[in-house]
Amino acid sequence: MAGLPRGERYSGVAIAFHWTIALLVIVNLVIGIGHDAIPALRALMGAHKAIGLTVLLLTAGRIAWRIAHRPPALPAGTPAWEKGVAHATHWTLYLLMIALPLSGWLMVSGPGPHRPFLWFGLFDIPTLPVGKPLADLGGTAHGPLGWVMAALVVLHVAAALRHHLLLRDSVLVRIAPILGR
Repeated sequence: MAGLPRGERYSGVAIAFHWTIALLVIVNLVIGIGHDAIPALRALMGAHKAIGLTVLLLTAGRIAWRIAHRPPALPAGTPAWEKGVAHATHWTLYLLMIALPLSGWLMVSGPGPHRPFLWFGLFDIPTLPVGKPLADLGGTAHGPLGWVMAALVVLHVAAALRHHLLLRDSVLVRIAPILGR
């Protein structure tokens, strides 16, 4: 990870968490939002559930890592409002990376006949011990939370590109060191 001094870039572990979760979230958004419009995506709903649980577990690890390892500071001269928006967006993304998988898990855990809930075909994921009201809440929340996640992902990518292409600062390079400076 050449280019930036150690304190100005994310650690290799943080970078691995970021890009792995980012890829999984984008794949799940495509499957989740697109499965009604594109019938071929319906066949991927089992993978959608497994990816969601993977995101949940990776997010727990990512948050633990972030608490124990301070991220690099934003560039000097970043306006306070921009820092506030950046921090609020990041923590909202973390919240959604927990709430979306949990709402989906609640949705499939309600009473009644259960379809197999397998993690990539390797083992069965138990349903949560919830009643119909919580299962219904999960089902009601899951779609809108997905759209909020999609909007925040677009905002996050746009902000990163703004920093890299317009402001020409190190914000994107510190999480994507392959870009260099």
